[in-house]
Amino acid sequence: MLIYKLLRADEWAALQEQGETAGAPIDVTDGYVHFSTAKQTQATAEKYFAGVAGLMLLALEAETIGPDLRWEPARGGDLFPHLYGPLRMADVLWSMPLPLIDGQHQFPALT
Repeated sequence: MLIYKLLRADEWAALQEQGETAGAPIDVTDGYVHFSTAKQTQATAEKYFAGVAGLMLLALEAETIGPDLRWEPARGGDLFPHLYGPLRMADVLWSMPLPLIDGQHQFPALT
């Protein structure tokens, strides 16, 4: 199953340069890297990244990340994937920019 991470342009650049990251400031504060499923990603963008230009959408395969990935209840009781370890560039299957058009992020079809 694919899981998704939204990063701001500077966070994405740091991941590419360093090869791994503890995540965005909220990830560092919470002690884990927040991910979303295909169904959760757009709501995550709307709640935490409304109006933010330059976002990158990253896809990772949940099954290959290892035991540091845990599924925990969060928003509305839904289970969300949380990574208790660094996000590694080597685990990113693909990335793409999320255009912001008329204040809305334009998502591809996610599975």
